[in-house]
Amino acid sequence: MRQEKLNGRPPKEQHKKRSYQVNVKLMTEEYYYLKSQASKAAMPINDYVRCAIRNKEVRQRLTPELNLHIRELCGMANNINQLAKKANQAGFTTVSLECSVFMEMIDDIIQRIKDDGKNYKWG
Repeated sequence: MRQEKLNGRPPKEQHKKRSYQVNVKLMTEEYYYLKSQASKAAMPINDYVRCAIRNKEVRQRLTPELNLHIRELCGMANNINQLAKKANQAGFTTVSLECSVFMEMIDDIIQRIKDDGKNYKWG
């Protein structure tokens, strides 16, 4: 007959077992940076990486729509510079209407960026 062992560690529950492995290749600088950060935290590298995964947020890239809106704003910068030059030469009152139009356009683009970016985290 087989005797049941009374000592030793009880088996882990299935949902607490670590069953997946991720292999990552690092450059020398990256590895030593990771090693130094783990050392500063007084943790083994594996535990440090697990902690970093849980506590850090990765920002998503901008969508093509948001990039388009940002490009629109950049394109308008040239027009605004031209308006500033015209205002310096002829006076602000001559370009005030054009400035108002550009301000409305900029507000509209910024609002579209805010609406498109609702699902994205901004840093």
